[in-house]
Amino acid sequence: MILQPHTLAPNRGARHRPKRVGRGNASGHGTYSTRGGKGQTARSGGSRGLRRLGFRPLLLQTPQLRGFRSQQAPSRQLTLRILELKFNAGDTVSRQTLRERQIIPAGVSLVKIINTGILTKALTVAGIPCSRGAAEQIRAAGGTVSS
Repeated sequence: MILQPHTLAPNRGARHRPKRVGRGNASGHGTYSTRGGKGQTARSGGSRGLRRLGFRPLLLQTPQLRGFRSQQAPSRQLTLRILELKFNAGDTVSRQTLRERQIIPAGVSLVKIINTGILTKALTVAGIPCSRGAAEQIRAAGGTVSS
């Protein structure tokens, strides 16, 4: 079918009927006609001063940041369970090997091994701080810890 100018129409549902206000209370938009109560904004031509160009202070016009971003370097806690799953017996656990195996992202500089899970493999932990319980479990499995 060739499109003709007289056959063009908007997509179904793209056009909405305009709200008909001031047609009595039965319409749901009577009495105040969706303008609220009395006052400046209820009158024709009445607008709030904040809407006028140049009235709003520049601070209000600029988008404000939401949330909080800590200025400290991001840290990551590493569990013994993850070490059990990702490393083989005799492997060395360091920041470099953790990044190579994609356990920690490149932006993380502070890593600490905590005592969650069970470690059965002898691992060598180099340059990564451990909790007291995690260090005891690593040594009990036959590994070594050097922070």
